Amino acid sequence: MNDKIRCHWCGDDPQYRDYHDQEWGVPVYDGRALFEKLILDGFQAGLSWITILRRRDNFISAFDQFDPVKIAAYDENDVERLMNDTGIIRNRMKIVATIKNAKCYLEMENEKPGSFSDFIWSFTDSKVKQNKPKTMGDIPAQSPESVAMSKALKKRGFGFCGPTICYAFMQAVGIINDHIVSCHRYEKLK
Repeated sequence: MNDKIRCHWCGDDPQYRDYHDQEWGVPVYDGRALFEKLILDGFQAGLSWITILRRRDNFISAFDQFDPVKIAAYDENDVERLMNDTGIIRNRMKIVATIKNAKCYLEMENEKPGSFSDFIWSFTDSKVKQNKPKTMGDIPAQSPESVAMSKALKKRGFGFCGPTICYAFMQAVGIINDHIVSCHRYEKLK
């Protein structure tokens, strides 16, 4: 298993390798799963993904399995509960943005079920964008698509969704295939 060529960012950490091999870059179309990943990527801002990955189960538990209906109903008591939860990233602005994002997500889904997924995938015309990076240095921190997604999400009221966060999100949920071409996952996700 360790003899496979991988994107270098996952290093030797077994949890990080499993994430790379099983999740990262696999297209996600389920709106709830996309919502969860967008929230986690927002919490990643200023941190490494492995920090979030190691706490993901705690986030899932603390945020009611990322149920947007429950999160949208959170009040100041819930914010304080989350601020005291050592198992997650305790950043008030990110917690408050998560509550607001849940409300924005529900507004979209109430307009038309499935619209969040359609919206997220619209920035690449509902197709996986196949980048062909040869090295990690060939991978940008953002793209025209992530800039457009960020602007559109912010216009709808979402927070913690800048162009760099949106680009990482697009990579993670398979909207953009940024596995290096020599990685064993590149061809499988092509």
